Amino acid sequence: MKRYDLRPLKDNFYERMLELIKSDLQEGENGIFLFEIGDFSPVQKVADLVKENEYTLMNSLKFNEVDWTVVIKKAKDETAEVAPEQISEEA
Repeated sequence: MKRYDLRPLKDNFYERMLELIKSDLQEGENGIFLFEIGDFSPVQKVADLVKENEYTLMNSLKFNEVDWTVVIKKAKDETAEVAPEQISEEA
């Protein structure tokens, strides 16, 4: 598990976060990312980026008045919902 402080990047941390997951974390390893939230929109954007890139969002919590912490696992989210068309194909 590795910890990354992205607060100095303000609202421009998304690309750096993905870069760190791809290049610095081993498959199956967790990363703890700390960033500033402001209006809470970065929290949803992080969740969307994690899902789009097929990683697993393990935890998300408010660290203090302005900072947010997420734990991301470099592994596909096995708990993600299965699309209805996949269910009929598997049956």
